[in-house]
Amino acid sequence: MKDNNLMEQMKQEIENRIAIYALISRLMLVEVDEAFLKQIESDENILALLPNYRDWSKRKEKSMKRLVNEEYNVDFANLFLMNLIPYESFYLSEEQMIESGQANPVVELYDALDFRVELEKARVVSADHIGVELEFMYMLCTALKKALDAGDKEGICELLLIQRGFLKDHLLEWMPLFLINAKRESRTPLYHDGADLTLEFILSDYEYVIEKLEENCKIEATED
Repeated sequence: MKDNNLMEQMKQEIENRIAIYALISRLMLVEVDEAFLKQIESDENILALLPNYRDWSKRKEKSMKRLVNEEYNVDFANLFLMNLIPYESFYLSEEQMIESGQANPVVELYDALDFRVELEKARVVSADHIGVELEFMYMLCTALKKALDAGDKEGICELLLIQRGFLKDHLLEWMPLFLINAKRESRTPLYHDGADLTLEFILSDYEYVIEKLEENCKIEATED
């Protein structure tokens, strides 16, 4: 790393990445509850990322409990359980089938990095669900912060390479199409904004990771 100022800047950037991956993975993994919504509404920085949700008039007209039961959970079911299929293998396989077994390359990667997915708890049928893949990026960013705190340059570069590969070979291969569809099909500003935020963020985050690899590890974007 170049100097302490750049290190501190990168730490702040990593903390921001961790916060956003935590937000979007939670939003797309299971239905929201009042505790999660209160967490969002207590943070002006998060609300700024969800402008249509922030300004939605129904938030003043209905109690949070009614919004959860009558609006958000209905929208979640519509997007993630009924009308759309939030799984990588569905989008990338010729048969358009969800691959839930060990043959799934995402599962192999999770196993290699000791990332465990509790499918029943998360209410997903395969580990390549959009919420799980975003949670995996959250875990990689958390590990990167630990490497930064420890001054482990080799670990920093290794984790940036893994993040670049996962974004390029997985998230960016299918999530944009799903998220465009989710934004179009959403019935509430929460999921409209959530899909929009996720799409913009994963695209910009890929560019960010490439930039940090070039700056700190002298690795060009074209290298494997």
